[in-house]
Amino acid sequence: MVKDLFERIQDNKGPLGKWASQAEGYYVFPKLEGELGPRMKFHGKDILNWSLNDYLGLANHPEVRQADTEAAIQFGAAYPMGARMMSGHTKYHEQLENELAEFVMKESAYLLNFGYQGMVSIIDALVTKNDIIVYDVDSHACIIDGVRLHMGKRFTYKHNDLESMEKNLQRATKMAEETGGGILFITEGVFGMRGQQGKLKEIVAFKEKYNFRLLVDDAHGFGTLGKTGAGAGEEQGVQDSIDVYFSTFAKSMANIGAFVAADKTVIDYLKYNLRSQMFAKALPMIQTLGSLKRLELLRKSSAIKDKLWENVNALQSGLKEKGFNIGDTNTCITPVYLEGSIPEAMVMVNDLRENYGIFLSIVVYPVIPKGIILLRMIPTASHTLADIEETLTAFEAIREKLVNGTYKEIAERTTVDVS
Repeated sequence: MVKDLFERIQDNKGPLGKWASQAEGYYVFPKLEGELGPRMKFHGKDILNWSLNDYLGLANHPEVRQADTEAAIQFGAAYPMGARMMSGHTKYHEQLENELAEFVMKESAYLLNFGYQGMVSIIDALVTKNDIIVYDVDSHACIIDGVRLHMGKRFTYKHNDLESMEKNLQRATKMAEETGGGILFITEGVFGMRGQQGKLKEIVAFKEKYNFRLLVDDAHGFGTLGKTGAGAGEEQGVQDSIDVYFSTFAKSMANIGAFVAADKTVIDYLKYNLRSQMFAKALPMIQTLGSLKRLELLRKSSAIKDKLWENVNALQSGLKEKGFNIGDTNTCITPVYLEGSIPEAMVMVNDLRENYGIFLSIVVYPVIPKGIILLRMIPTASHTLADIEETLTAFEAIREKLVNGTYKEIAERTTVDVS
């Protein structure tokens, strides 16, 4: 007997979906309203937003808003109406690609409509069933999903662990010798959950012993790291040794879209084999022209990056001084690790939002080990030192309530009101 395909959906809504009735609209799919920035509204209340993917504060920069507006007036939201290969190619797409390639010190670049979709397709295009993939176990979901498409062997190494990297490179080398394929090594420039940089310098050094190509997802490093903002590779002095460089526009560029950069031979191959772009509508002109303006501002002024790091350093040093554990982050991403259960975490977040006006991302098991609560903050150039002081004061208060059992008591006797 053939089962109803949807029977499983009724019985098992998935690890996140099972919490939907309790969490949706508050803990997940929250609705933030008002002008995009550090100060917004949540459920009608003013909040200080630390979950804003706008590192450099470009979203509301007057020149950016003007460029976006003029692009919309001139071209509308639909233009170009077609895939680039067939009918959606423009000189502005080429201009943006050329400027991006120059900025990240690569020979050539290719625009992508979305970061997630792009990374999945890049991995799929670069390898065959005979090739071996080696990647970090803590890789972003876009990398994991790209690897899942691979018909050949893949090996994961322990997060940022050099011994595990080499062990798996040895395994991959042996396997590639048997299959007659090559090796693709994948890591991130910045790991978005905990804020550590990938060990690019050390990975590049492995090239002296092993024959592999290096793909780096630098979504959080682009625009924030390196002397010019070219990312984690520039920060670590190995940008030239990254074979395929990828970043999204969704972080520092405050826009939709992404790009991949490499030698011209590689980019020419991807242009004709990257299925997510070959069969998709071209990036609209609003995003294309808007990204040109954002990149111009990023190139010509270090002030916005300087302000970002002033805020990052103030927030992270303030947390350390007050005894908070922020792990080993060496980027803008600021995690705060506390000990507690999931119910305690829910009460804490409710308290932060309702009584202290602080909005941020919270991460619990199974993303991180049981008994750990991770409060993840993204400081931006738009935040102020006053915002940081307000947050530090609130954090001291919630830590006290967590330690003295207040949150545990509330969690045991009541359901958090998320109405």
